[in-house]
Amino acid sequence: MVPLCRIGLMAYRLLESMELQDRVVAAAEMPEAAPWLPVAYAEAGVVPAPVGACNPRIRAYHTGTNVAGYDDKVSWCSSFANWCLGQVGLAGTGSALARSWLEWGQSLQAPRVGCIVVLYRDDPASWKGHVGFFVRAGAEQVFLWGGNQLGTVCENAYPLASVLAYRWPLDAANPESA
Repeated sequence: MVPLCRIGLMAYRLLESMELQDRVVAAAEMPEAAPWLPVAYAEAGVVPAPVGACNPRIRAYHTGTNVAGYDDKVSWCSSFANWCLGQVGLAGTGSALARSWLEWGQSLQAPRVGCIVVLYRDDPASWKGHVGFFVRAGAEQVFLWGGNQLGTVCENAYPLASVLAYRWPLDAANPESA
């Protein structure tokens, strides 16, 4: 059986059944919730601009990473995660590479709502990856909220087998004691 999350089954079912706007409010009001999650939810629907233009919001996500100043045509999942954490005063990796999160913060044995999930793409030994915030898990999928998912900020499902790590900020409340 896959652990759903650390906030408990009732809280999980409550969040799962809510519309996005209600999730933002509920996530902010749960004392054990990740404070960056409402920030991430509030960015729903951000998309790159058409060719020849740049969405300034995605350019802002790159601020504070090694691709600061780049446009919205480069991968931005890690930049989005860095930006969301920064909005609540927590340091991310400073890198636009998804796998940079493998060494960041502390490792979790089981996912917790809002934790960073690092996935591999193509091959587990490859440098390619994806990163997002844990929302929930199914029998064979993990559901993440993140940037550059289907070209937007949204929730998307990924194969559970592609998970490399669950991570939590060192500067945040200890998830194992929550």
